[in-house]
Amino acid sequence: MNAYLLLGLAALLVLAIALIGAALAFRRRGDQRSASLHQLLELADRLEADLKTCRAGLQQAHAVMSLNPDLPASSEQEARHAIDAGLRSLLQQRIWIRDQAPRASQQQLDQAVANMNDTRDKLRPLLAALDRAQHDLDNAMREHLRREHDS
Repeated sequence: MNAYLLLGLAALLVLAIALIGAALAFRRRGDQRSASLHQLLELADRLEADLKTCRAGLQQAHAVMSLNPDLPASSEQEARHAIDAGLRSLLQQRIWIRDQAPRASQQQLDQAVANMNDTRDKLRPLLAALDRAQHDLDNAMREHLRREHDS
């Protein structure tokens, strides 16, 4: 009988350890999901800020170019459409986050994070090019005004 009691206690101990392990794994998974959701929302905010920065830079460049007929005409409308498309795509992503992310698998959440990171990575060189172009445009405008002033 003593052996049966020890065997029963050992079984209870193994069951308790298994339950604790399962609870910790469930909590870890919940923490990972929470972190992924938080990261998705952070990335969405950053991507939106990047797109709005790009739009503002293009608007500023177009305003400068429209003041100087010597500068080439811009394709501002095409750029505006591209940025608007990016913002619409981001809105769709935010809707997915709101509606689907709570029920999405961890793999789907990880893929959404990776996709948003890829989008931001693709946008970075464009933002840098826009910044350089804005700088060059500002220099060209100053040079144009200097030549006008000197003549």
